[in-house]
Amino acid sequence: MGAIDILVFVVFVVSVISIGLWKSKGEQTHSEHGAQDYFLAGRGLTWWLIGFSLIAANISTEQFVGMSGKAADWLGMAIASYEWMAAITLVVVAFLFLPTFLKSGIYTIPEFLEYRYNTFARTVMALCTMVILVGVPTASVIYSGAKVITGNFQGVAPFGFDLGNITVGCWIIGILSAVYVFAGGLKACAWADLIQGTALVLGGVVIAAFALSLLADRDPQELMQTARNQEVTAESLQNAGPIQRFWDLNKGPLPDGKTHMVRDIKDKEIPWTALLIGLWIPNFFYWGLNQYITQRTLGSRSLAEGQRGIVFAAFLKLIIPFIVVVPGILAYNLFQGQLKHDAVNRNALLLSEDAPDLYVSLSDTMKPDRDQVRNKNIVARVDENLSRSRTPAKPFVYKFDATFANLHPQDVAAVVAYNLRQVDGKLAVDGAPDENASPAAWAAFSQQLAATVSERAAETLRTETLVALDYDNAFPTLIRELLPKGNGIKGFVLAAIFGAVVSSIAAMLNSASTIFAMDIYRKLRKGASQYELVTVGRVCVVAFVLIAILIAPSLGHPRFGGIFTFIQEFQGFISSGILAIFLFGVLVHRAPRYVGTVGLLLNPVLYGIFKFSPQIPVLKSIGVLQTIATWSFLDRMALCFGLIIAVLSIMTLVRPLAKPVDLPVNPKMDMTTSQGAKVAGAVVILLTLVLYVIFW
Repeated sequence: MGAIDILVFVVFVVSVISIGLWKSKGEQTHSEHGAQDYFLAGRGLTWWLIGFSLIAANISTEQFVGMSGKAADWLGMAIASYEWMAAITLVVVAFLFLPTFLKSGIYTIPEFLEYRYNTFARTVMALCTMVILVGVPTASVIYSGAKVITGNFQGVAPFGFDLGNITVGCWIIGILSAVYVFAGGLKACAWADLIQGTALVLGGVVIAAFALSLLADRDPQELMQTARNQEVTAESLQNAGPIQRFWDLNKGPLPDGKTHMVRDIKDKEIPWTALLIGLWIPNFFYWGLNQYITQRTLGSRSLAEGQRGIVFAAFLKLIIPFIVVVPGILAYNLFQGQLKHDAVNRNALLLSEDAPDLYVSLSDTMKPDRDQVRNKNIVARVDENLSRSRTPAKPFVYKFDATFANLHPQDVAAVVAYNLRQVDGKLAVDGAPDENASPAAWAAFSQQLAATVSERAAETLRTETLVALDYDNAFPTLIRELLPKGNGIKGFVLAAIFGAVVSSIAAMLNSASTIFAMDIYRKLRKGASQYELVTVGRVCVVAFVLIAILIAPSLGHPRFGGIFTFIQEFQGFISSGILAIFLFGVLVHRAPRYVGTVGLLLNPVLYGIFKFSPQIPVLKSIGVLQTIATWSFLDRMALCFGLIIAVLSIMTLVRPLAKPVDLPVNPKMDMTTSQGAKVAGAVVILLTLVLYVIFW
C-alpha cells in the first residue's frame, strides 16, 4: 500500500466510526427507555437504514474470503444459492415473521419463545445462540477479516505491531468493532452500516471490473490452464471479450463446470437435493431467527418501514454474487499460481506442527521460499514449530487429491509411507501403490486410507487434508494483485471490506450482549434498572470480543475445511430445531408449550449422531447412520428438520392446547402492511427465478 492508500484507509475507518457515534450520542441510557434506545435504536429505524444495515451486517469476509474461496474451488456459481435463495427468504420473512415479532414488542428472538412456549425454551435458546454467536461467526469473521487485511500489510509494523501477522490483525479488528457498539449500541451500528454497506457494494464492483479487465488482456494460452470447458480453445478465446472468456472458460459438464447452480447429488456441500429443502433451513434461520440480523428489523419504526427495508435488502442480495462469487472464479482463472504458493505455506504450517519428521523429508516444492518477503511470518512460524518437535497425542493421516499429487509427484510417496507408519498396528492395510504408480493412484489410496481411519481408528488417529491451492486466499489475492498501489483505490476497497468486517462483528457483539442482558441477566435480577441493563450489555461486549479474538487465529487450520463451511455447518446444531419450533409457534396455534423445549434439545442430539456416528463405537454398526454421515451437511440439516417436525406434529395431535396462547401486544407499533413492499417483493422473487434459469 502507498501513503495515499493508507491515508484513505485510516480516514474512512475513523470517519465511519465517528459518524456512528455522533448519530447515537442522543441516547438516554439512564431513561425509562434506555435499554430500548441502546439495544433497538429506540425502535426508530427507517427502511433505508434497515436495508443497508442488514446487508452490511451480513456481508463480510465470511463471503469475501469463504464464499469466493468456494467459488474458486469446485462449487463455482452454485455457492451463489446462499445469496439468491436468501432474497426469496427475506421476502417471506418480511410478511410472515416480522408482523408477529413487531406486534409482540420483543427485544430478542429467545424472548418470543417464553411468550409462546416457556421460560426453559427461552433460556436454552439464549444460551445456545450466545455461545455459538461468539464462538463461531464472530470468531470466524474476525479471522477472515484479518486474513484479508494482513495479506496487504506484509512488512508494515508501526510501533512494533506487525500488521502482516494474523493474530495482530485479529486484535485490531476485534477492538475497533467493539468500540462503537460499546458506546453507541444499535443506532451507532445502523448509521455506520449505511456508509459501509454502500462502500462495500462499490468496492466489490471495482474489484470485479479490474478482474474482468485483466481477463480480457491475459494470454489465451495461459488461461487455457484453468479451463473447465473441454470445448474451449486458445483460438476461440483470442477474440472473445472478458465476459465471453469468463463463460467459455468456466462452463462445461458437471461436475467440472463452474457456471452451474445445480451440483451432483454426491456433492459434499451443495448437492441439488439441498436446493429443495436443506438450503432453506439455514436461510430462514439466519434471516428470520438469527438475533444479530433480526435485531435490525426489531428496531423498525413501523411494520411498513421494516418490510420496505427487508425487501430492499432482498434486492441487494441479488447483486452480491456478481461482486463476490464471480470474482472468486476469476481469481482461479487469473491467479492459480499464487493460490498454489499460498497452499504450500498452509501445508507447511500444518506439517511442521503435527508431523515435523515428515516435513523435513519433503522436497523444497512443499516448503515456503525463505527469500520472499511475503513468507517472513510463515517461515518464522514453521521454524518455531520445528524447534518444539512435539509428538501429537493422536497423529494425523494425511489425504490429498489428484491435483495435489500432480503438483507434488516427488512427495506423495513419502506422505503415503508416513501414513502407513501411523496406522501400523492399528489397521490392516492392503493395496498400497508401488513406486511407479500414477498421481491419481496415490491420491485415491490416500483418500481411501483416510476414510478407513475415520471409520475404524478414529480413537487413535486423525485425518487431515493437504491442499493443492489455498482457495480461501482467492479474494485477498485479487486485492493484492489487481488494485493499483498509491492512488487511493486499494485503500478505499480495503477500507470498505474492513468496514464490512467491523459492521458484522459489531452486529454480533451487540446481539450477543442483548441476549445476555435481556434474556439471562434480567431474568436472574428482576427489577434491574434500564441503566443497569445497558451497563451489563456493555460489559458483555468487552468480554465477548476478547473470547472471540482468542479463538479466531486458530480457525486458519485446514482441519476446519474452509471458513465458510465452518460457519455454516456448526450452526446446523441449532438451526433446524429453532426453525421448526418457530414455525410451529407462529403457524400451529394449538401446539403445546413443551414442544419448544423438545425441538431445541432434540436437534443437537440428532445432528450430532448423524455427523459423528462413524466416530461413535456403538453406532458404527448401523449402516443407515454411516450412509447419512456421508451426506452433505445441508441434507443432514434437512433430515433433522423433517424428523423434528414429525415429532412435534405427533405431540400436537396427542395433546393440543385447549386454546391458542395469547401473545403480548405492543400498542405503540404501527402494524399497517406496506403494499409497495409486496409488489417489490414479487419483483425480487421473479428476478431470482430468472437468474436461476440463466445459470441453472
